[in-house]
Amino acid sequence: MMINPENDVKQYAPATERNRDPIFNVLVTVLPPKGNILEVASGTGEHAVYFAPKLKDRQWIPSEPDEIRRKSIEAWQQFSPSPNLCHPYNINVLNSNWFEPLKDLEITTIVNINMIHISPWEACLGLIQGASNLLPLEGILYLYGPYKREGKHTSPSNESFDQSLRSQNQYWGVRDLESVVEIAEKQSFKLLKTVAMPANNLSVIFQKVS
Repeated sequence: MMINPENDVKQYAPATERNRDPIFNVLVTVLPPKGNILEVASGTGEHAVYFAPKLKDRQWIPSEPDEIRRKSIEAWQQFSPSPNLCHPYNINVLNSNWFEPLKDLEITTIVNINMIHISPWEACLGLIQGASNLLPLEGILYLYGPYKREGKHTSPSNESFDQSLRSQNQYWGVRDLESVVEIAEKQSFKLLKTVAMPANNLSVIFQKVS
């Protein structure tokens, strides 16, 4: 991640420009007919400012627990404003009741990009549990990132990435897709589909069914 000089607090994630169009192209095929979109762990804010203007009939609601990144999101909002892009919420999915302040926002989709491998496993559990509490019936949970399948890495680059993550933090790492699906199913979701994405990533889409 790069930080822009000259006192500009906008942050930049190089992968965003590469993956934003493929992500958007998948996302629009699974959005419910109406309702707002919560982005959990919005990071730099680059996805939010890119997606929101393309979905003007919905509110895009970014969130991020890190204060520096929330400031980056706000700076991107000022740089590229869109009336349907909300102020970022301070949300940490490790808090068991993180979804409570959002219950009146008519959220029908939750988007989470590149988080669960750069956070402890408990963050994945908290995300899915909170999403189950927040989303209505037929609501969508969209996850993006690298995954192992049947316990094996899908490419040498993902294996190297996993090793790099674990060397930085023992609680990080590329997750087993089957483990994520199992947790989601226990929280009233069904797996709608997985879609192969650039750089050996996956879009993993769940729907609330009960």
